[in-house]
Amino acid sequence: MSTNLSTLETSSLFAQSLTNGQAALQQKAKAFAEEVLMPHELTCEENNGLDEQTLRQINDQVLEWDLNAINHSKKDGGQGLTIFEQMLVNEQLGKVTNALWDTVFQPAYPMRFGTQQQKEEYLIPTNFGKRRDAYAITEENAGSDPSQCGTRADKVDGGYRINGEKWFVTVGDAADYILVHAHVDGDPESPTVFFVDKDLPGVKVKRTPMYTHNFVYEHPEFIFENVYVDEGKMLGEIGSGYNMTKDWFVEARLGIAARCVGAAIRATETANAFVADREQFGQSIRDFQGIEFMLADMAVDITAAKSMLYRTCWELSQSWERKLNHARAAAVKLHCSEMAGRVCDKAVQLLGGRGYMRENPVERLWRDTRVDRIWEGTSEVQRVVIAKQIKKRGLGIYVD
Repeated sequence: MSTNLSTLETSSLFAQSLTNGQAALQQKAKAFAEEVLMPHELTCEENNGLDEQTLRQINDQVLEWDLNAINHSKKDGGQGLTIFEQMLVNEQLGKVTNALWDTVFQPAYPMRFGTQQQKEEYLIPTNFGKRRDAYAITEENAGSDPSQCGTRADKVDGGYRINGEKWFVTVGDAADYILVHAHVDGDPESPTVFFVDKDLPGVKVKRTPMYTHNFVYEHPEFIFENVYVDEGKMLGEIGSGYNMTKDWFVEARLGIAARCVGAAIRATETANAFVADREQFGQSIRDFQGIEFMLADMAVDITAAKSMLYRTCWELSQSWERKLNHARAAAVKLHCSEMAGRVCDKAVQLLGGRGYMRENPVERLWRDTRVDRIWEGTSEVQRVVIAKQIKKRGLGIYVD
């Protein structure tokens, strides 16, 4: 009796550990990625983006499939998914190249702390795809350490004047408002987040750099020159910006980790299919031990990362402890992003010259996932976070 299991049989065994609802959600996200997003990959690659009509059509389909704002409550127009359920969706979306996963909009987590008026003006229409947000933290001299932020919001009668410059504002080209992390009166002890509409006087795009990847959205640099916002545009309270930004980092890092696992799975499946069909020296190249060992390493890498991702997201879904979540999200993001780099690189190697062609998904995945070791905190920053947590809390936070 053969002990080999087909991919379908293995998936069925794994699916038994999910509830019926979770398995259905996972399959829906998979179908959406394959049926709605993947057909646009090559067009997006060739044009470094999609036209407005196509983006509107995808936006409508996101709503039709009930995948809008999975990270926000149903009361506010979202889907109300847990961290674990969000991960199931993001893992499937991560299999799509060119960051087309970002068309499945997940508005910034901290907006849930807004006033009712702010929710009605910003969050709720964004959850329904009528508006789009971008989160602006990074600057020339500040990135993973927001305390070095030079953007300031000076108190004036009735509101604040914002001055500064922000880099790498992802989706900044499509967003109509920006969540700006600034220091009130230039005080690093008063980090605060503000809603800033993009059409306000003084909001300018400095430039839109070109990057290694060809993503569906851009990452412009913005200048804010004496941009006036009234007091009602402050999200939370003065000084609460750092914690809210950390909350955003947690959700963003877990999303990155999930998408990295999805990307690695697609790259490995593509490579596995190729080496089974490719013949050299009179036999399938998958029968050469050098090839088999590469596939084995890829499979083990994915298994370890996926186990870590699923356990952590399940645990975080049970309770929300800000510092604990920040610590564990750093570890997951570090491991999964570096894993994806290794796996996608091997996939390119296994396909040889074909793996270096942009028309091949492994090439695009290899290029796309490189940034995952950089944005929302570099791998080195994640290691700093982890090391500090070990000093403060002991190894138990990671090994128990």
